Amino acid sequence: MDYSIQVKNLKLDFGSVHVLKSLDLDVSEGEFIVLLGSSGCGKSTLLNCIAGLLDITDGQIFIKGKNVTWAEPSQRGIGMVFQSYALYPQMTVRGNLSFGLQNARMPKDEIAKRVKRASEILQIEALLDRKPAALSGGQRQRVAIGRALVRDVDVFLFDEPLSNLDAKLRSDLRVEIKRLHQRLKNTMVYVTHDQVEAMTLADRIAIMRDGMILQLDTPHAVYNRPVNLYVAGFIGSPAMNFLKGSIADGSSVVKLDGVSVPMNNYAFDSKPTDGQNVVLGIRPEHISVGADAAKASFQFEAEIEIVEPMGSEQLAYTRLAGQPVTIRCSSDIPMEAGQKINLGFDVARGSLFDATSEMRL
Repeated sequence: MDYSIQVKNLKLDFGSVHVLKSLDLDVSEGEFIVLLGSSGCGKSTLLNCIAGLLDITDGQIFIKGKNVTWAEPSQRGIGMVFQSYALYPQMTVRGNLSFGLQNARMPKDEIAKRVKRASEILQIEALLDRKPAALSGGQRQRVAIGRALVRDVDVFLFDEPLSNLDAKLRSDLRVEIKRLHQRLKNTMVYVTHDQVEAMTLADRIAIMRDGMILQLDTPHAVYNRPVNLYVAGFIGSPAMNFLKGSIADGSSVVKLDGVSVPMNNYAFDSKPTDGQNVVLGIRPEHISVGADAAKASFQFEAEIEIVEPMGSEQLAYTRLAGQPVTIRCSSDIPMEAGQKINLGFDVARGSLFDATSEMRL
């Protein structure tokens, strides 16, 4: 397989603090990888190491098969888009797009051709003679992307490029970035703490915590088969329901407080033992309500405590065996606080974790 980026046994220490810990990452040619995690997990630090903006402590970085571990950023064949836009305020959009190419002594006709192509792709032709102060946040971010685009590189690195924008603009530009990737077919590595951006943009998501990659897989796999409790809780909104219990009857049942959940249809990664403390995870949208609940492998009756209308959907809060459970369902289903309702879920769609190691079973 042709890899566009390879990170091997990467370590980065700031004094006695281990920021990145023996990290490996392979990015295929033309792949869109998203580095996802909460603040301080090391995702932007990893991106800066790939870009050459930080000197690593140990390990190697390859871009297009070339060892660039100690190469200058300008020699790595990358285009980088920052969170802060980093535009020159005294220059027009045209000047911002062409400045790096002029410094590289590129012929004027080639610069003009690249600026024209980038502005057409990003639909900013009408803005070329404006200065950044006269642009909206979304327009400035397009210009920042265009400045990377004119370099005609194989690898693009995005460091939380949409986090300064409002929700509507974020949604619009997310679609534009996806279109851009489909059109250019370039390798893209994208850092975000927003799981919606990650799920909608990525070919694969690398979920990071404490300087390590916990899971690297497709959005579908990360959502449906999270590798541990942290990943399960991080992906999904509202978060996955976690029910604490123990294994009984030869792994065929999870016992909650006074309730037995049959595990016959669950695909175990590794078999638990009787008495083992576990956590059963069920996503709110996988809990059926009313008539649909009767078809589920496990059914229970519960009392609705709170209902949150959300337009086409609603969230309802209840309990199972004394533990809190959130339900996400259509707003067409009548629900109100104090109402008794039949609920159900299929254990095959759930996730079971060891309570001590927090790893998937």
